[in-house]
Order: sequence, then structure tokens, then C-alpha cells
Amino acid sequence: MNDSIKRTPVRQKAKQLAKSLKQEYPDYDYLRELFRHLRKELSVEVTHKPKKLPYVPTEEEIDKYYKVVWQSRNMKHLVMIKTLLYTGVRVTELVNIKLSDVDSDKCQINIIDKKGKKDRIVPFPNTFKEILAMHISSEKEKGAKYLFESSWKKPYTDRGIRKILAYYTKEAGIEESISPHTLRHFLFSWLKKQGVEDSLIQPYSGHEKSQSLGIYSELSTMKDAQQEYNNIIRKFPV
Repeated sequence: MNDSIKRTPVRQKAKQLAKSLKQEYPDYDYLRELFRHLRKELSVEVTHKPKKLPYVPTEEEIDKYYKVVWQSRNMKHLVMIKTLLYTGVRVTELVNIKLSDVDSDKCQINIIDKKGKKDRIVPFPNTFKEILAMHISSEKEKGAKYLFESSWKKPYTDRGIRKILAYYTKEAGIEESISPHTLRHFLFSWLKKQGVEDSLIQPYSGHEKSQSLGIYSELSTMKDAQQEYNNIIRKFPV
């Protein structure tokens, strides 16, 4: 931008525009069309920032990270991070998982979508069943409703989960941030690296279309997807 150009600060300009538009009772669609026409009047081209590829940790980094979590001996954090690693659920989904959503016998967790989209089932390894069942039993004794609750008997917040993961990132000496979404990227990237097709990842990834995973392929049943997951997850680095 030319340094000689003087512009009103964005927030101040927004207040000026809001004042002039208030009596119009604008809604989202009205404002969207308004700014589309403004761009045309001012000959402003729509620009797109190049998409940055997400950071995906190496297996060595995940191993290093998990060792620090294990050494903390904080079982709630251990179960929390393993749940993220094994299922690839989003942090907004993790904090809403109830104890009743976990089926230990089938090694499945029912993810209830709060936004009205399709619910789905995510698998976890048979080797994780015992420690998860112990965690659930402990939480039930405390009168918990959700899979992960704080000492105030309330489910963790997104921010709370991120802070926990950030703490272990620092303790492990990893420069890039290990976030819930980073662990999600790691799982699905790792599964694809093992040769698992997108059509078998899609049913439990939470993506509405398999194109979101890179290529189009015909969707499979959850039964087929879980069978493939069970065959491959034995090789998982943690």
C-alpha cells in the first residue's frame, strides 16, 4: 500500500457506515450485496490469499510429544490427547462428548453434531478400550456427565483444551504448535500414508464430501471403514 494514502481506521469507518445504514435495518444478505456493488463502483478486485498447507507433525515429533504427556502421569490429559489422536475429532466435538456417547464394546464414540448436520460414529483402537473404560468409570463415580470435565464439574472449553495441548508442546520442546486440529491432520495424513483410501476415511472424518480429503471416491459403509481402521491402527506410533 502507498504510504502517502491516508485512510480512516477500519473500526472508525465501520461506525460511520453503521450510523448511515442503521435506519435501513440491514441483514446479512443486504450487506453482502451492498459491498459487492461497492467493490464494483470502486473497481476493487477480489483477491485470494494463497492457502498455506497445514502443519503436520512427524511421527518422531508425535512420539516425543506423547512421551511428555505420559511422563506427566495426568491420566485425564493422557486419555484426552489419545482420544484426539485416535479419533481425529474436532475440539468443539471433543468437549461435547458425553459418557453415554461412548460404546466401549464396539470401540466407537457417537459424535452428536450441534449445528444440525449429520451425526457420525468414530472408532478407536481396541488397545485404548481399557484405559478409556477406566476413565469413564472414574468420571461416573464423580457424577460427571461429559467425558472430560474440569474440577468445577463442567465440560472443558475449547480454550481449555488448547491450553493443555500448548503446555505439552512447550514441555516437549516442539517449535510448531500442537493443537487439536494438528492431531486431526496427523491422524488422517498418517492413515493416507498407510494406503487407506479417502472413501474409508470420510465416514468418520466429519467431512461432508470425500473431495475434502483430496480426491472423489464412492463412499463406503461405516462397517468397512472401521474394519480398515482396526487393521491399520495397530501400527500407530503411540
